Amino acid sequence: MKPIASRVHASWKLACVLLHLLRGWWTVVLVFPGLTTPQKQERIRAWALALLALLAIKLVVIGRPPKRGPLLLVCNHISWLDIYVIYAVCHCRFVAKADVGRWPLIGTLAAAVGTLFIERESRRDALRVVQQMADSLHAGDSIVVFPEGTSSDGVGVLPFHANLVQAAIAANAPVQPVALRFSDAASAAHSLAPCYINNDTLMGSMWRMLTAPPLCATLIFGEQQSAQERGRRAWSADLRLAVEALRASPVDS
Repeated sequence: MKPIASRVHASWKLACVLLHLLRGWWTVVLVFPGLTTPQKQERIRAWALALLALLAIKLVVIGRPPKRGPLLLVCNHISWLDIYVIYAVCHCRFVAKADVGRWPLIGTLAAAVGTLFIERESRRDALRVVQQMADSLHAGDSIVVFPEGTSSDGVGVLPFHANLVQAAIAANAPVQPVALRFSDAASAAHSLAPCYINNDTLMGSMWRMLTAPPLCATLIFGEQQSAQERGRRAWSADLRLAVEALRASPVDS
């Protein structure tokens, strides 16, 4: 009976998550136009925290999250959930694959909060987005990118693509390395439940998280750094090493 009860409970939680996504869609479409920027930011953070609670994910933050821009944050990429983990901690804009903008509900939510969408296979589109990022940084925004270019299992950090780091160089903005990891909340062992890789589907990823033991998302913020005459490739390589070191650091550091 336990497996059946567990599936019923997971199904109930999935329905709650989908309802939460619908509420988010309703808020950004009908409520956001009448809100100030600070009010929008607080709504986004509260919504993201509620989503993590529905998914039974504990949030641990290490280091100093940014309070203001201009700033480019570079983070390793594991799941579609990464964006909402970061939103639960600080307000920022994201650069995401164009495919995300076409996802039901989530695509609408992402567009409404200022996400910049990029066709990663197109060099011309990358140049367009880099210019948009530089303009946004000049305006004082904080922007998050996932330089790996794709999600991974979180065991290591994939090589970084350097093109988006050019925006920080063009805007003379600092960059802050950030590391994310998911673990079993009870044992602290690395968890693959949130992964969104290979043939995973969005619904399948949600279901895997809902049927897994409670999880912990740990977000580790490193120190901000400037280019110091480094080109984008050298700086990107150094940033990858920084993210890798943060990801491997003890939780209680």
